[in-house]
Amino acid sequence: MEKFNNDNEFQDDQEKEEEYSEEDYSEENVEETDSLDEVEDEEIPSETLNEPEASNLQREEKKKKSWLIPILLGVIIGVLLTTVALPMMVDYGLVKPKVEENESSSSGAANDSKPPVDKQINVDVTSKVTEVVEEVLPAVVGVTNIQHQADFWRQQTENEAGTGSGVIYKKDDEHAYVITNHHVIEQADSLEVVLSDETTVEATLLGSDLFTDLAVLRIDGSQVDKVIEVGSSDSIKVGEPAIAIGNPLGHMFSGSVTQGVISGTKRTIPLDFNQDGRADWQAEVIQTDAAINPGNSGGALINIEGQLIGINSMKINQTSVEGIGFAIPIDTAWPIIEELESTGEVIRPYLGVEIYSLDNVPKSEWSRTLKLPEEVDGGVYVWGVEPFSPADEAGLTRLDVITELDGKEINSSLDLRKVLYQEKKIGEEMDVVFYREGERREVTIELGSQ
Repeated sequence: MEKFNNDNEFQDDQEKEEEYSEEDYSEENVEETDSLDEVEDEEIPSETLNEPEASNLQREEKKKKSWLIPILLGVIIGVLLTTVALPMMVDYGLVKPKVEENESSSSGAANDSKPPVDKQINVDVTSKVTEVVEEVLPAVVGVTNIQHQADFWRQQTENEAGTGSGVIYKKDDEHAYVITNHHVIEQADSLEVVLSDETTVEATLLGSDLFTDLAVLRIDGSQVDKVIEVGSSDSIKVGEPAIAIGNPLGHMFSGSVTQGVISGTKRTIPLDFNQDGRADWQAEVIQTDAAINPGNSGGALINIEGQLIGINSMKINQTSVEGIGFAIPIDTAWPIIEELESTGEVIRPYLGVEIYSLDNVPKSEWSRTLKLPEEVDGGVYVWGVEPFSPADEAGLTRLDVITELDGKEINSSLDLRKVLYQEKKIGEEMDVVFYREGERREVTIELGSQ
């Protein structure tokens, strides 16, 4: 009986399990189970979901799909604005681009050192210099000073005594003409000019001038294509760009370019021609900080327009001096160049005396030998008079002391040359005040030509 009851209970449990299984696998529950299987990465519990839970999952799935479309549309619109609309707004000036600053202090310091935007003109100036140099370079040449020497067997040999630079300033049907320095061609037995394409041609010296340190050469013009444009040195200003072109240290560095500024105009520097420690002439020059080294002499100093404003000539060669170079102003040089080209020499007014400054004479000799009165505090004494010269014809003699020319005080030979060469012309008369044996005298001298 107890066993039968147990069997009946077992049978009842089995019937309930079969009813539960048939209800669980009905059509409605199968569809809900299939929809749940389509959800990715969704953890399904081991127990079977009932109908309310399945409905909640379907609503969540629909919400997710409703969010996805706006997000995609927002991304697409943002990309279009960034790639199309924003650049167009910047181009039309509707939006100004923002320059980001570096966060690190080191980057900030670097940004502080950058030039402001309004100094972008420096880039334009640099490109202008490049264009100017390219245009002018063919007109700058090298000059070789060749001197003949006899060897042990008394045979003549040609030696390169020195090199310098020159500038082609003129060309006609047959010849081209070159400006250079007097000291470049001094004592040369023959001369050669090296063109910018390294072609070497013979050169003829038309003339040179010691006082202005200028010389003019003539070469065959068939191989010359470029002539420099001549500018004006009177209009230059301190601080404006200056470019020096030449052959420093020989032809191996031909066409070297250095850039600087005009450091000074109308500078005067003394020149000692005979190396006696006394100035024989005072040259008016342009000062620049563009590097001018040995070999640059005779080369071109040009402005930012590529025009010739000076002939490079001298440099202070001292270890304690840097960035000081000199050039002969083209407005001063041009009359000399034309005269050297046409006549081969510079003809200046001529007095005909050999003079020295009183500063070279001991003070005791002023009164004892020259017998000068105490009111005379400077002048030049005559050491020699050339026969048949204007001074000889006017009666000047040895040990006369000249103190004035045309009312201007004379204290040195340099003062006398400046009045004679810069203010007087050949054939003009000049009033001379001088002392002889302590007596003040005056004489008028008609100047000749040297």
